[in-house]
Amino acid sequence: MSESGSELESESESVFPREDGLFADSYTEESRFHFCGHVLSIKQSFGARLGVAAPVWDAALSLCSYFERKNLDFRGKKVIELGAGTGIVGILAALQGGDVTITDLPLALEQIQGNVQANVPVGGRAQVRALAWGLDQGVFPGDYDLVLGADIVYLEPTFPLLLGTLRHLCGPNGTIYLASKMREEHRTKSFFHDMLPQHFQLELAQRDEEENINIYRATHRGG
Repeated sequence: MSESGSELESESESVFPREDGLFADSYTEESRFHFCGHVLSIKQSFGARLGVAAPVWDAALSLCSYFERKNLDFRGKKVIELGAGTGIVGILAALQGGDVTITDLPLALEQIQGNVQANVPVGGRAQVRALAWGLDQGVFPGDYDLVLGADIVYLEPTFPLLLGTLRHLCGPNGTIYLASKMREEHRTKSFFHDMLPQHFQLELAQRDEEENINIYRATHRGG
């Protein structure tokens, strides 16, 4: 699946939030990934500036693999990815026919935009926009068919902000897919087991015991 996985694996073992020296050395790495018949060329700009936004994390690859295995239909769907980092999940959704908005904090947008340009053909429906949870989700519509996120549940003070953002973005008949490394030290489980079910019908779609990665599917209650 990945042609340069060893470096990614070592980065993925790093514990959130990052320590000051974790990404002290700046360098760029380009990796290729194969999903749904597409070859994705993803550039990662490691360094202190991007920090945890730089790598392709294992949870993102798990989510892409899940979409491939389930043959999820993105055609004609309005899709948004949160905390995209490299944008790999949203890029795959766009290549599969989705009308995709790929979001992260402003510092990550240049990396995402470069990866979109490298992978999505001219005329493809993928736009890159800044989104800070809990602050400016209101400028985005509230009718997305699919809301995607990979390894974005790791900083407990952001949990209420993320929850509010998900509630706003997910349309009445929309579906949320979140892939996450289940880190006990960051109380990731509490978000999925205690907070999200207060507002959404939650299903554990996939569990990878070896990698300790869960993929959750959530829909509005009664939806």
